[in-house]
Amino acid sequence: ADSARFAASSHSKAEELNEQRGQRGKFGNSPGIHRLVLRRYSHEEKPKCICRPADSPETTSPTGKSFTDILDSIDKRLSSFDARLSLVEILHREFKSLRESLEFSQQQVETLAAENASLRDSVKSLTENVTHVNEENKKIKETVIDLQARSMRDNLVFSGIPESAEEDAEATVKSFIKTYLKLPEDTVENICFERVHRLGAKKPGTPRPRPIVAKFGYFKQKEQVKSRGRELKGTDFRVNDQFPKEILERRKVLFPIRRSLIQKGSRAVIAVDRLYVDGWLYRDL
Repeated sequence: ADSARFAASSHSKAEELNEQRGQRGKFGNSPGIHRLVLRRYSHEEKPKCICRPADSPETTSPTGKSFTDILDSIDKRLSSFDARLSLVEILHREFKSLRESLEFSQQQVETLAAENASLRDSVKSLTENVTHVNEENKKIKETVIDLQARSMRDNLVFSGIPESAEEDAEATVKSFIKTYLKLPEDTVENICFERVHRLGAKKPGTPRPRPIVAKFGYFKQKEQVKSRGRELKGTDFRVNDQFPKEILERRKVLFPIRRSLIQKGSRAVIAVDRLYVDGWLYRDL
């Protein structure tokens, strides 16, 4: 009797299942539908029903994990992927910004390089101009020095002559020429001076007398007096040509060289600011 009731119930459920299968378009894909496998048994056999829920939350995967856990894991991985994707987008924007900044900097560098090249050309041109101006200035300076030297060619500087208050410089020079340079009195009286004066301002407390500059009216008379300078050897007096300061500095360099060459047996003569050795211009300065 129990077997008959169970068989009737099974047939009833099978018919319901067939109806549900007939309506698959409506229910066949529903996650709540379970597949029912029914086997008929004889009255002597005990019927068995094997039910396998398709996607029930309690159903486990072949790995032994529940599908809920798997879905949670997938959801977490998707969330992590979304976060990484957002980070990639941020990095992309940053890279784009950096690239734009780099392009702008490159443009600035190119502009600065062009300006630098232009400035370099300008500096080169200015340097050439300055060099040219310096050369011209040097030529002008040498011309001025030469003019000064020419204007002093008739002058002699008398050093070591004692200085007295309210002296007559011209009379003092003539007396010196007659006494120390030993020129005849009539020759001395015929010497014509354009101007005779002491150099510089008098400094109180200085025992050394100021030199006297005498400008001769005639060059030959000046050379005649200068030639007697050998008479002053061994004294504290000196008679020399007057030169500009620049030429005097050059002559100071030449004097030791001249002395050394004379000691070696050469004939060395200084003419203004040039040294001649055995008739040849000395250039090894």
